Amino acid sequence: MARLELVDITKHYKQGAETVKAVDGVSLSFESGDFASVVGRSGSGKTTLLDVAGLLLRPTSGRVVIGSDDTGRLSDSRLAELRGRRIGFVFQEYNLLPALDLLANVMLPLRYTRANGDGRRRALELLDAVGLADRARHRPGELSGGQQQRGAIARALINQPDVILLDEPTGAVDSDTAAELMTLLETLNSESGVTVILVTHDAELASRTKRQIRLKDGRVLSDEALVPAALTAVG
Repeated sequence: MARLELVDITKHYKQGAETVKAVDGVSLSFESGDFASVVGRSGSGKTTLLDVAGLLLRPTSGRVVIGSDDTGRLSDSRLAELRGRRIGFVFQEYNLLPALDLLANVMLPLRYTRANGDGRRRALELLDAVGLADRARHRPGELSGGQQQRGAIARALINQPDVILLDEPTGAVDSDTAAELMTLLETLNSESGVTVILVTHDAELASRTKRQIRLKDGRVLSDEALVPAALTAVG
């Protein structure tokens, strides 16, 4: 597993004559096995920071370093290859393809990497790990929201990434399902050592992580280690 480092990251946008500083001078390091939540009000820069960390957006300035790879020096094709191999994504709305069954959805990222080995067997193992072995041949429309999100987590892990990034992954599910998803993430983090970075508005969910980063106006307001709290109520 590799270290993820953000060095003096900015991401600015033009809106007419104004410049919007979505991320404004953020430096953060995530060690292998970290489990961090990123919190803050809407518009604080959480999702933009996640997209930059995940190599979906190039920063206006600053550096994103994964292991020994300084990504600012990479071509778009090399960047895409690195992203597919070392980073997994989970989004609020699942983003599973409705025409494919769950097994095919989980295997989809393998098409865009040079992964070796038996991808089908790994996909089935991941579905078993997230409690969906018996739903492998079901399409997304036949699954509950929580099942779809667990499938999305399995898909994010198929290439054995160093880092898994989650943008409000519990925002579209009920409180009991949110608690189950967090338990799953805790287990994956502790057993596989994958680094987990979670964007959330939910203070109860954030309290279960090992580290909480608070953003305001595109800047880091605080970054503190936590003793993860038990989740007794979510909502």
